[in-house]
Amino acid sequence: MKLVILDRDGVINEDSKDYIRSPDAIRPIAGSLEAIARFTQAGIHVAIATNQSGIARGFFDVDTLNRMHGLLCSRAAALGGRIDLIAFCPHGPAAHCGCRKPEPGLLQSIARRFELPLADIPVIGDSLRDLQAAQRAGARPILVTTGNGPGVAQSLPPALAEVQIFANLYAAADALLAGA
Repeated sequence: MKLVILDRDGVINEDSKDYIRSPDAIRPIAGSLEAIARFTQAGIHVAIATNQSGIARGFFDVDTLNRMHGLLCSRAAALGGRIDLIAFCPHGPAAHCGCRKPEPGLLQSIARRFELPLADIPVIGDSLRDLQAAQRAGARPILVTTGNGPGVAQSLPPALAEVQIFANLYAAADALLAGA
């Protein structure tokens, strides 16, 4: 494994129904930044694939999003972690773009950037759309039960019934680094 792709809100950062709109709303989930550090120290690249329709909805702009991501990166770096790439979809659901999860565009873009096939690349998310994007891209979907994960775990469709489920990103990192 040379790469892991993570969703942001609900996996790394606490999610909010009102959208994460400013750097003040960046509140890492316990153990998530440490998990990123563990991946980094194991020589695994970390990328984030995140839908950010708050841009299309006018809740924040790209500069604000970049400040939020800069803060997340600096907090991970303080623990010895590195986020190598953050890919985001700025479109709203009505745009029907190829980059908004559950479409695979963001994941495919990340794969091109790292010049890696997505087969067996773990994509860790807390929402059904994260898992569907991973499946559509030919990657390995993994669910965490932080964020939206508890509800998703209760209603996985048959096509995703075999998805690995972990309590949080740290537990997923434990299993992946142990070779699970």
